[in-house]
Amino acid sequence: MGGLTAHLGCPTPRSRFISVKARAIIRPKMLPLDEIFVVDLSRILSGPLCTMLMGDMGARVVKVEAPPYGDDSRRWGPPFVDDVSTYFLAANRNKQSLGLNLKAPEGKEILWKLLDRADVVVENFRPGVLERLGFGYSEVQRRNERIIYCSVSGFGQTGPARLRSGYDVVAQGESGLMDMTGYPDGPPAKMGTSMADIVAGMYAFQGILLALLARHRTGKGQAIDISLLDGMVSTLTYLATSYFATGRSPKRAGTKHPSIVPYEAFRAKDGYVNIGATNEKQWVNLCSALGFPELASEPRFATPADRLIHYDELRPLIDAAVSKMTRDEAMKRLIEFDIAVGPVNTVAEILADPQIHAREMVAELTHPEYGPFRFLGIPIKMSDTPGALRTAPPRFGEHNRAVLLDLGLTDSAVTALTAAKVIYAASPSASMVADT
Repeated sequence: MGGLTAHLGCPTPRSRFISVKARAIIRPKMLPLDEIFVVDLSRILSGPLCTMLMGDMGARVVKVEAPPYGDDSRRWGPPFVDDVSTYFLAANRNKQSLGLNLKAPEGKEILWKLLDRADVVVENFRPGVLERLGFGYSEVQRRNERIIYCSVSGFGQTGPARLRSGYDVVAQGESGLMDMTGYPDGPPAKMGTSMADIVAGMYAFQGILLALLARHRTGKGQAIDISLLDGMVSTLTYLATSYFATGRSPKRAGTKHPSIVPYEAFRAKDGYVNIGATNEKQWVNLCSALGFPELASEPRFATPADRLIHYDELRPLIDAAVSKMTRDEAMKRLIEFDIAVGPVNTVAEILADPQIHAREMVAELTHPEYGPFRFLGIPIKMSDTPGALRTAPPRFGEHNRAVLLDLGLTDSAVTALTAAKVIYAASPSASMVADT
């Protein structure tokens, strides 16, 4: 094929890479990360969540995916939507997909063209993998000193465990969080969602924003090292300081709080409600709301420490009162007395909740192949430059041609690269074939 040089010609200016068409159609107003270009080499959840958050805030994200199927999570299911895993859909909106074979010299050259123009690159390979491919931080930074190079891994780039394979469940267990999750008479429990991946993705997002601020002052990018285990350990917060102070490892206690009573779930007629009373005014109000105002002055429960000491005597009294009410009745009664209270919802219940819809935390995007689908909204609400859900998660290789044309390749060059299996794409769905 004679390499890409003949097709690319002169280097393409960065302003060319952010297309006028994209600005006019999918960026109708200023977004916080407009003009920031992100090369996403990550897969599964931690890295993709980070880059999705950047895409939500206006960054252009090109997701580089390996053949033959792209991101591993595309095949994690069921459930699927038109052969696309709902796991993949959860963290990949507002991105373009480029199916690229990095084992081919031409594929490596294309990646270099992307990295030379990038503001940010995000990867979550095991430490050393990208170095062996020739795309480690030192190599990339040598060519593009403004690049911010964010690495997410199970255990970080340093330390004796750095080369171990690490997934969310491993980080949850090693961090001590699983030992703290569940009930005293049961085994350790994984959290209901992939919290280690999610926390790492959010820390990566924060780190990139900090590095962009620093680059504004210094003109230079830097490396960012995020570990799933570090992120989970950071969530120990007061559990860690309790151990540092006492030398005793906290034990799992269901929904009970180690320092505040009451602050946990109580069973109502039709489910559970969480109740929290964290100061004396709330304690007095709770006693009145539940029909035993005299309990507020009972010496056994006079102070937070007293209530903690006499927990086994206090808990049954609250249980008895709450069990006589439905969740709605408990909510109405306790809200009247300004007590923090809320139902233990199912996923279906919270996604139908009017408060969540008022906050635009459920939104819909339409993909030309797999149609309309609902997604979670953006939790960061900004008055002047809010984020936006602009494009649905892409098919594998959906934007090959658009990305490569933006890099300066010709149509014939893209066709040749496809034939040579340098770039890959998923076959169009049956419904799309029928419509064309």
